[in-house]
Amino acid sequence: MRHSSVLITAAFCLCASGQTPPVEKVLGIPPRAAATDYQAHAQAGAVTIAAEFTGHAVPMPQETLSTEDFVVVEIAFFGSPETRLKLSLDDFSLRVNKKKTALSNQPFGLVFHSLKNPDLEPPSTAAKSKTNVGSGGQGDSAPAPVFHLPPEVRHAMQQHVQKAALPEGDRVPPQAGLIFFQYRGKTENIQSLELIYNGPAGKATLSLQP
Repeated sequence: MRHSSVLITAAFCLCASGQTPPVEKVLGIPPRAAATDYQAHAQAGAVTIAAEFTGHAVPMPQETLSTEDFVVVEIAFFGSPETRLKLSLDDFSLRVNKKKTALSNQPFGLVFHSLKNPDLEPPSTAAKSKTNVGSGGQGDSAPAPVFHLPPEVRHAMQQHVQKAALPEGDRVPPQAGLIFFQYRGKTENIQSLELIYNGPAGKATLSLQP
Protein backbone atom coordinates (compact mmCIF):
# COMPACT_ATOMS: atom_id res chain seq x y z
CA MET A 1 0.00 0.00 0.00
CA ARG A 2 2.86 2.37 0.75
CA HIS A 3 4.20 2.13 -2.80
CA SER A 4 0.74 2.46 -4.34
CA SER A 5 0.09 5.72 -2.45
CA VAL A 6 3.43 7.11 -3.59
CA LEU A 7 2.58 6.39 -7.21
CA ILE A 8 -0.82 8.03 -6.86
CA THR A 9 0.84 11.08 -5.31
CA ALA A 10 3.41 11.21 -8.13
CA ALA A 11 0.66 11.04 -10.73
CA PHE A 12 -1.26 13.82 -8.96
CA CYS A 13 1.85 16.03 -8.95
CA LEU A 14 2.30 15.47 -12.69
CA CYS A 15 -1.30 16.45 -13.34
CA ALA A 16 -0.99 19.55 -11.15
CA SER A 17 2.07 20.66 -13.10
CA GLY A 18 0.20 20.36 -16.39
CA GLN A 19 1.87 17.12 -17.42
CA THR A 20 -0.06 14.02 -18.43
CA PRO A 21 0.84 11.06 -16.19
CA PRO A 22 1.94 7.86 -17.91
CA VAL A 23 -0.85 5.37 -18.49
CA GLU A 24 1.06 2.37 -19.87
CA LYS A 25 1.18 -0.82 -17.82
CA VAL A 26 4.35 -2.05 -16.19
CA LEU A 27 5.55 -4.73 -18.57
CA GLY A 28 9.17 -5.27 -17.63
CA ILE A 29 11.90 -5.92 -20.18
CA PRO A 30 12.82 -9.02 -22.18
CA PRO A 31 14.96 -11.35 -20.03
CA ARG A 32 18.32 -12.43 -21.36
CA ALA A 33 18.81 -15.95 -22.63
CA ALA A 34 20.08 -17.33 -19.31
CA ALA A 35 20.83 -16.30 -15.73
CA THR A 36 24.54 -16.62 -16.49
CA ASP A 37 24.26 -13.68 -18.89
CA TYR A 38 23.99 -11.32 -15.90
CA GLN A 39 26.67 -10.10 -13.47
CA ALA A 40 25.41 -12.34 -10.69
CA HIS A 41 22.85 -15.04 -10.08
CA ALA A 42 21.68 -17.06 -7.08
CA GLN A 43 19.08 -19.65 -6.21
CA ALA A 44 16.00 -18.87 -4.12
CA GLY A 45 13.93 -22.02 -3.75
CA ALA A 46 12.84 -23.18 -7.21
CA VAL A 47 13.71 -19.81 -8.76
CA THR A 48 17.02 -18.49 -10.08
CA ILE A 49 17.48 -14.75 -9.56
CA ALA A 50 19.91 -12.89 -11.82
CA ALA A 51 20.91 -9.24 -11.65
CA GLU A 52 23.21 -6.58 -13.05
CA PHE A 53 24.03 -3.16 -11.60
CA THR A 54 23.81 -0.27 -14.09
CA GLY A 55 24.69 2.60 -11.76
CA HIS A 56 22.87 5.88 -12.42
CA ALA A 57 22.11 4.74 -15.97
CA VAL A 58 18.58 3.66 -16.88
CA PRO A 59 18.95 1.26 -19.83
CA MET A 60 16.23 1.44 -22.47
CA PRO A 61 15.91 -0.54 -25.73
CA GLN A 62 16.69 2.46 -27.95
CA GLU A 63 18.66 4.74 -25.60
CA THR A 64 20.13 5.06 -22.12
CA LEU A 65 18.61 7.57 -19.73
CA SER A 66 20.13 8.64 -16.41
CA THR A 67 19.13 9.73 -12.93
CA GLU A 68 21.37 11.45 -10.38
CA ASP A 69 19.17 10.51 -7.42
CA PHE A 70 18.82 6.77 -7.95
CA VAL A 71 20.85 3.74 -8.93
CA VAL A 72 19.38 0.98 -11.05
CA VAL A 73 19.52 -2.80 -11.03
CA GLU A 74 18.34 -4.94 -13.94
CA ILE A 75 16.87 -8.07 -12.39
CA ALA A 76 15.47 -11.29 -13.82
CA PHE A 77 13.77 -14.42 -12.52
CA PHE A 78 14.14 -17.82 -14.14
CA GLY A 79 12.30 -21.05 -13.40
CA SER A 80 10.11 -23.76 -14.84
CA PRO A 81 6.85 -22.74 -16.54
CA GLU A 82 4.96 -24.36 -13.66
CA THR A 83 6.60 -22.02 -11.17
CA ARG A 84 4.45 -19.11 -10.03
CA LEU A 85 6.13 -15.93 -8.82
CA LYS A 86 4.61 -13.26 -6.63
CA LEU A 87 6.83 -10.21 -7.08
CA SER A 88 6.79 -7.17 -4.83
CA LEU A 89 9.08 -4.16 -4.52
CA ASP A 90 9.29 -4.84 -0.80
CA ASP A 91 11.18 -8.09 -1.55
CA PHE A 92 14.38 -6.23 -2.52
CA SER A 93 17.01 -4.14 -0.78
CA LEU A 94 20.53 -3.02 -1.69
CA ARG A 95 23.47 -2.98 0.72
CA VAL A 96 26.16 -0.46 -0.27
CA ASN A 97 29.70 -0.69 1.15
CA LYS A 98 28.58 -3.23 3.78
CA LYS A 99 26.54 -0.64 5.67
CA LYS A 100 24.29 -1.98 8.39
CA THR A 101 21.13 -0.48 6.90
CA ALA A 102 20.34 -1.52 3.34
CA LEU A 103 18.58 0.74 0.84
CA SER A 104 14.91 0.02 0.23
CA ASN A 105 13.58 -0.49 -3.28
CA GLN A 106 11.69 2.59 -4.50
CA PRO A 107 8.72 2.92 -6.90
CA PHE A 108 9.60 3.90 -10.46
CA GLY A 109 7.41 7.01 -10.19
CA LEU A 110 9.91 8.66 -7.85
CA VAL A 111 12.59 8.50 -10.56
CA PHE A 112 10.66 10.79 -12.90
CA HIS A 113 11.73 14.13 -11.37
CA SER A 114 15.45 13.39 -11.81
CA LEU A 115 15.23 11.60 -15.16
CA LYS A 116 17.55 12.89 -17.89
CA ASN A 117 18.57 12.04 -21.42
CA PRO A 118 22.33 12.73 -21.76
CA ASP A 119 22.05 12.71 -25.56
CA LEU A 120 19.57 15.60 -25.56
CA GLU A 121 20.80 17.80 -22.72
CA PRO A 122 23.73 20.20 -23.15
CA PRO A 123 26.78 19.93 -20.85
CA SER A 124 26.11 21.60 -17.50
CA THR A 125 29.09 23.95 -17.63
CA ALA A 126 29.10 27.63 -16.87
CA ALA A 127 29.27 29.92 -19.87
CA LYS A 128 32.27 32.23 -19.86
CA SER A 129 31.76 35.86 -20.70
CA LYS A 130 34.29 37.88 -22.65
CA THR A 131 37.16 39.38 -20.71
CA ASN A 132 36.37 42.94 -19.67
CA VAL A 133 38.90 45.72 -20.10
CA GLY A 134 40.67 46.42 -16.82
CA SER A 135 39.59 43.14 -15.25
CA GLY A 136 43.14 41.90 -15.01
CA GLY A 137 42.57 39.30 -17.74
CA GLN A 138 39.98 37.45 -15.71
CA GLY A 139 36.53 36.98 -17.20
CA ASP A 140 33.30 36.73 -15.24
CA SER A 141 31.47 33.42 -15.17
CA ALA A 142 27.76 33.39 -15.97
CA PRO A 143 25.55 30.43 -15.10
CA ALA A 144 24.53 28.23 -17.99
CA PRO A 145 20.92 28.65 -19.11
CA VAL A 146 18.48 26.19 -17.60
CA PHE A 147 17.57 23.46 -20.08
CA HIS A 148 14.02 22.10 -20.12
CA LEU A 149 13.03 19.04 -22.12
CA PRO A 150 9.89 19.47 -24.20
CA PRO A 151 6.90 18.05 -22.24
CA GLU A 152 6.19 15.41 -24.89
CA VAL A 153 9.81 14.17 -24.72
CA ARG A 154 9.79 14.00 -20.92
CA HIS A 155 6.44 12.22 -21.00
CA ALA A 156 7.81 9.63 -23.43
CA MET A 157 10.85 9.06 -21.18
CA GLN A 158 8.60 8.51 -18.17
CA GLN A 159 6.49 6.03 -20.11
CA HIS A 160 9.61 4.09 -21.13
CA VAL A 161 10.72 3.83 -17.49
CA GLN A 162 7.27 2.78 -16.33
CA LYS A 163 7.04 0.01 -18.91
CA ALA A 164 10.59 -1.22 -18.13
CA ALA A 165 10.09 -1.44 -14.35
CA LEU A 166 9.84 -4.89 -12.82
CA PRO A 167 6.16 -5.92 -12.86
CA GLU A 168 4.61 -6.82 -9.51
CA GLY A 169 2.01 -9.44 -8.68
CA ASP A 170 1.65 -13.08 -9.77
CA ARG A 171 3.97 -13.83 -12.70
CA VAL A 172 5.23 -16.78 -14.72
CA PRO A 173 9.02 -16.93 -15.29
CA PRO A 174 11.07 -15.79 -16.96
CA GLN A 175 10.43 -12.20 -15.85
CA ALA A 176 12.79 -9.24 -15.95
CA GLY A 177 12.71 -5.52 -15.26
CA LEU A 178 14.39 -2.57 -13.61
CA ILE A 179 14.34 -1.76 -9.89
CA PHE A 180 15.46 1.51 -8.31
CA PHE A 181 17.24 2.54 -5.11
CA GLN A 182 17.73 6.10 -3.90
CA TYR A 183 21.45 6.86 -3.91
CA ARG A 184 22.90 10.25 -4.85
CA GLY A 185 26.57 9.38 -4.36
CA LYS A 186 29.10 8.65 -7.07
CA THR A 187 29.28 5.03 -8.11
CA GLU A 188 33.09 5.33 -8.14
CA ASN A 189 32.89 5.45 -4.33
CA ILE A 190 31.09 2.11 -4.10
CA GLN A 191 33.43 -0.66 -3.00
CA SER A 192 30.90 -3.44 -2.45
CA LEU A 193 27.32 -4.01 -3.47
CA GLU A 194 24.84 -6.69 -2.41
CA LEU A 195 21.33 -7.15 -3.74
CA ILE A 196 19.18 -8.86 -1.13
CA TYR A 197 16.02 -10.77 -2.00
CA ASN A 198 13.66 -11.87 0.75
CA GLY A 199 10.36 -12.94 -0.74
CA PRO A 200 7.94 -15.81 -1.31
CA ALA A 201 10.51 -17.77 -3.35
CA GLY A 202 12.99 -17.75 -0.46
CA LYS A 203 16.10 -15.74 0.35
CA ALA A 204 19.14 -14.88 -1.75
CA THR A 205 22.03 -12.42 -1.73
CA LEU A 206 23.73 -11.44 -4.98
CA SER A 207 27.15 -9.74 -5.01
CA LEU A 208 27.06 -7.16 -7.79
CA GLN A 209 29.88 -5.32 -9.50
CA PRO A 210 29.82 -1.55 -8.76
